Parts: sequence; C-alpha cells; structure tokens
Amino acid sequence: MSMTDPIADLLTRLRNAAKAQHRDFTIPASRLKAEVARILEEQGYIDGYDVHPASGGRPGEELTVTLKYTDDRRPVISGLERVSRPGQRTYVDHDHIPRVQGGMGTAIISTSKGVMTGHDARREGVGGEVVARVW
Repeated sequence: MSMTDPIADLLTRLRNAAKAQHRDFTIPASRLKAEVARILEEQGYIDGYDVHPASGGRPGEELTVTLKYTDDRRPVISGLERVSRPGQRTYVDHDHIPRVQGGMGTAIISTSKGVMTGHDARREGVGGEVVARVW
C-alpha cells in the first residue's frame, strides 16, 4: 500500500480510533506527524503521544497517540479536516490564516519557523502551509 498522504492517514486513524473509543493507536512516525501530535496535545485535544522505535523488528520509528475523552466518554476532538493535500497544497500568509469554528478550533500551520497553531503563526507574523483544522 503506497501512502501518498501520511497526514491524512494520521487524521483518519485519529477520527476512527475516537469513534471506536480506543485508548490509543500507533502509526509509522514522521517528524511532521510528531509535530501535529505535539500541537494536538498542547491544545488539549489528545492526552499524549510517544515516538518510539518500531516494534516487531521493523525499521524506523512509530508514533503512539493516546486519545482524550470527556467524562461522559465523548472524544474531545469533534472534527478533523486535512486542508493542504499533496495534490492541492494550501498556503496562506499571516493575514489570511483561517480561524476555525470562530476561534474555538485550531488551525495547524507548517511555517518556516516550525509547525504551530494558526494563533501562534498569526502572533509571529508568519504564514505557511495549512496542514489541518481541528475542533
């Protein structure tokens, strides 16, 4: 199976794991995926993440994401959307960083200063590639 969009894969697995109420899930790691997980954790959407050597003698590293639920077992993440895709990249300058759900959600932006939230990118005055939106 060829993976053309690993970030879309991460978001889909996150969506599916939350729907099935799994505690966590593991996928092949990449620097961008780890950065996306870091932002999700900082923003309180997930309980945590861990990058570790791949199990079963496979090469590379794996990323394990621990999901977060409300007291009544509803996933904290209500929506995830991939914005920029390999076939259609979406770039914005700092004046046009999208607000998600009127500021209730988070835009994840890959900038020249690293991966950050739309809020941080706006404050830093940098634009970049809109990786995803979470709410």
